[in-house]
Amino acid sequence: MLKYLHTMVRVKDLDASIAFYKLLGLEEVRRRDSEGGRFTLVFLAAPGQEDCKLELTYNWDGDEGLPSDSRHFGHLAYQTDDIYGLCQHLMDNGVTINRPPRCGHMAFVRSPDNVSIELLQAGDDLPPAEPWASMPNTGHW
Repeated sequence: MLKYLHTMVRVKDLDASIAFYKLLGLEEVRRRDSEGGRFTLVFLAAPGQEDCKLELTYNWDGDEGLPSDSRHFGHLAYQTDDIYGLCQHLMDNGVTINRPPRCGHMAFVRSPDNVSIELLQAGDDLPPAEPWASMPNTGHW
């Protein structure tokens, strides 16, 4: 038997990363500080989905490789009831929408640590709407 536990991403600025994932609606469910290992682990999950955790790993002494282009990682994917509303909320809080939800189904953004985040509309696609329908891509996703 195999059970999904979590996805781990390394972060350079723990507070900025937590704030970003909270904008998506995730909540902190557990935290562990390791004096000996000089790191902090913060586990976040969508409400009611504590079995699907995201682990943010912060190395106290820094990590010179961050933020790099984390495309080798792939992406995290989250489903939302209102992709337009979530994208507007993210934009209102300074997040760049790299791939807008032109089709009412899918969008991509990046975390402060350059992790690609896919946002998917739950259920049927929403009808195309502005400003999303004519919004170009920004950067890469």
